[in-house]
Amino acid sequence: MKTMLKILSVFLLSLSGSASLAFAGKAAADDGSSLLLLLFVGFFALIVVFQLVPACLMFLGMLKGLTRQKEIDSNVKNSHV
Repeated sequence: MKTMLKILSVFLLSLSGSASLAFAGKAAADDGSSLLLLLFVGFFALIVVFQLVPACLMFLGMLKGLTRQKEIDSNVKNSHV
């Protein structure tokens, strides 16, 4: 298990290193995007990411509630017998 984790971490690090080099070459070209535009897009990306966290927590809570309801129903049926 530890060797698998090491291999996965080396793979992800090498992948992220090569991706950063690919994006570094593209940043040198002047395509008309300014710092304010990048901050604007980044701000809305952060809003989307921060909305995903409560949505995932609510989804996990709904799944937990569905499975718990089945456990409660089975306990109620067993207590009457």
